[in-house]
Amino acid sequence: MSWRTAAQATLHCLTGCAIGEVLGMVIGTAAGLSTGATVALAVALAFFFGYALTMRGVLRAGLSFREALRVALAADTVSILVMETVDNAVMVGVPGAMEAGLANWLFWAALAFALAVAFVLTVPVNRWLIARGRGHAVVHAHHHH
Repeated sequence: MSWRTAAQATLHCLTGCAIGEVLGMVIGTAAGLSTGATVALAVALAFFFGYALTMRGVLRAGLSFREALRVALAADTVSILVMETVDNAVMVGVPGAMEAGLANWLFWAALAFALAVAFVLTVPVNRWLIARGRGHAVVHAHHHH
């Protein structure tokens, strides 16, 4: 199990998480939602897009929707959970970031920093999971169909 494989799996996870996270943060901030509501929206969308990207690949491999959903849940739940916990903790922890607004560089810098920290801290988690046949190892078993 290589660090490169873990980094690639984490990058895949980060793609879905980032789409949902950024979209949720933008919608919540633009709508003037509370910090808690904005974070909840961002997390929900991160899970949705993270699972959707995984399902897209395994559906193409011939799995049924139900099977693809099971694979996505098994492959991504821990990774997305870690990534979203770290990402949102950093975002909320940067003074003024959540209140900065979409036109302020602080909002975007904090969001980019939060995603980068989440990536770095999730790579070892994914390495551990894949080495035990879990996480993205579940997805890779279906890419050979």
